[in-house]
This record gives sequence, structure tokens and C-alpha cells, in this order.
Amino acid sequence: MLKAYLFRIYPTKAQTSTLNRHLEICRKVYNNTLALRKSSWETNKTHISLFDTNKLLTQWKKDHPEYSQVFSQVLQNSQVRVDLAYKAFFRRVKSGENPGYPRFKQYGRYDSITYPQLGFSIDQSRGIVHLSKIGDIPMILHRDIEGVIKTITIRKSNTGKWYASITCDEIPCTSLPDNGKIVGIDMGIRSFATLSNGKHIENPRFYEREERALAKANRRLSKSERGTEDRSRKHKVVSRVHERIRNKRNDFAHKLSREIVNTYGTLCVEDLNITHMLAKDNPTSTTSLSKRISDASWSKFIDCLSYKAAEAGRNMATVDPRNTSQMCSRCGKLPPKVKSLSDRVHLCPHCGYKADRDINAAINIMRLGLQSLAKA
Repeated sequence: MLKAYLFRIYPTKAQTSTLNRHLEICRKVYNNTLALRKSSWETNKTHISLFDTNKLLTQWKKDHPEYSQVFSQVLQNSQVRVDLAYKAFFRRVKSGENPGYPRFKQYGRYDSITYPQLGFSIDQSRGIVHLSKIGDIPMILHRDIEGVIKTITIRKSNTGKWYASITCDEIPCTSLPDNGKIVGIDMGIRSFATLSNGKHIENPRFYEREERALAKANRRLSKSERGTEDRSRKHKVVSRVHERIRNKRNDFAHKLSREIVNTYGTLCVEDLNITHMLAKDNPTSTTSLSKRISDASWSKFIDCLSYKAAEAGRNMATVDPRNTSQMCSRCGKLPPKVKSLSDRVHLCPHCGYKADRDINAAINIMRLGLQSLAKA
């Protein structure tokens, strides 16, 4: 399996200027490639492949000598991104969606460069990453890098911080011994998650806690004049609040998923269609509900749980969430009247079983998950 490591890097002022210049050059290559492919189809109805655009780079370097400042494979990767954007566009068109056409990158909207094979090296003993045409950059290696390093992506955040994302393959096996423990996990808003053993995990509500600070920063930003340095500074304050919320969510998701994977041998979770839950055409979706679902960040937690379980050799099953909150976990029958979100207690009219609504749902998820694992 592939595994990605994210580390903070600290380029010097000169290296920061070089990185920003490389980002701008790659943005121009991206836009030129997109314009070429777009005009070729609109004018001649001909398709230009990735290989054709790669061959044009040699001439573009002659026409624009500054392009030679960037490592060649980094420039080629900019064209790969255009090709991937087109493939994603056509794939969504074929599936019946209404996707937007690949768009040009505005100034400041191209925030990363990738070394796909060559041009970089990492010295873990010194905590240094060497990038071709840039030099040695100090890196905070808070953990060892395992496996074979394949690619490295240098990304600039909205707050001006720099990160190195390192993708590795051939990760050594770190399977945990099976302890026979099984758990069903019901995602919620009042409680972030409820386990089938009756444990409730509190919803941290990170966005709600930072909402006042974010509103204050946005008010100050809206009063500043466009195009001024003052507005740039206040925009960075808004970005810092969003970054703080994102960091808290990621930290919570990683720590909670690690605790669950270490504790239980078999995990059963809901296969939630969060995109549909947030969609405007969903009759059950409201502004406040959508905001709370987004704040909970269930998808991030489930992603962390999924790859950690695979890495640890744990069994994990995803189940259809339909009727898991309605069905009685004791007799398996549905109630004659559908329970609303305000009904927090499950009381079965058939067998008389009474339990917390979320615990009942978690038990149903565990049972359905075990059934799907038995069929596999």
C-alpha cells in the first residue's frame, strides 16, 4: 500500500522567493497547456495528448528562458495535472453528471509543485530535504519515513507555511494481533460517534467554537480596501482561523481512529453519502444541519479509520445506513411510524426493547457489518 507523510519545512527567504517563482512558472505552464488543448478542440476538433504537450516544453523553454529555472519533471507534472483534470471531466460527463470544464489558475491559486521521480533526496539523519534548483531545506521529521520514497510534493498553505508531502511504497507490515473485539460505529451530530458497546464520543464542534473569532476576522476583512497590504494581512488572519479549525479536526480524527483501531479487531461503520446529505436538492438537508455535518467532518474520520485499519490488518466493513436508526436491534422489525431526528430513545412496539437511539443504531451496524464480512 502507498502511504503519505506530511512534514513542515522551513525554507530561507531566498529559497522562499525561488519556490514562489517556481509556483508562478508552473502556473503559466499549466494555463498554457490548458489553453492549447482547449483551442485545439474548439478550432480543429483535434485532441492533444499529454505526450504531445510534453514535447512542446522544449520549444517553450526556448521561447521563455525562465522556464529552465524549474526542474524539468516538475514542469512536466504541471501538464500531467491538466491531463488528469480532463480525464476527471470526461469521466464525470460519461457518468451523467454536469461537471465544470477545467479552469485556468489565477495568480496565487497554484500552490504546489511535485517531483515525481527524480530531483530530490532526503537526509533523515540531518532532517534535510534537497530539491533540485532550490537547495537544502530544513525539515521537521517528527517520525521516521518507512518504505521506498516515490514522489515529493512541496505545498504552500494560505498562511504562508510550507510543507513536504512524501509518498512511499512498499511499507513494511505492522499488523496488530487480532483480539476478537467487534464494534459498530454510528456517526452522529449530538455525539460525534456512538459505539455498539454503549460508549458515546463527544462531538468537539471545532467550527462552532471558532465561529465568533472567524466572524470577527471576516468583518475586519470586509472593511479593508481591496488590493492593499492591509487587506492582505487581514485575509491571512482569516486563513489562520480556518487553518486552526482544520488542524484541530485532523488531530481529533487521527487520534480517535488510532485509538479505535488499536482497541478493536473488527470495525463496522456506515457507508455515508455525505455529498448527498449536504446537497441542496436533498429534502432533509437544512442550512444548520449541513453546517453541523460539515463541522463533524465524518469523511475525514472514516478515511483515517479505513487506512489505519488496512495498515494494522484489521477487518473493516461498511454497511448501508438505511433503516439502521429505525430497525430494532433485538427483533429486527421496523416501527409502524418513522422516528424523527428529535426522537432520541428507541422503543420497539413489537418486542418492547428500549434503548438509546444511537446505541440501537450502532448495534444494527455491527450486525450488518458482520453479515457482510461473513459473505465476503
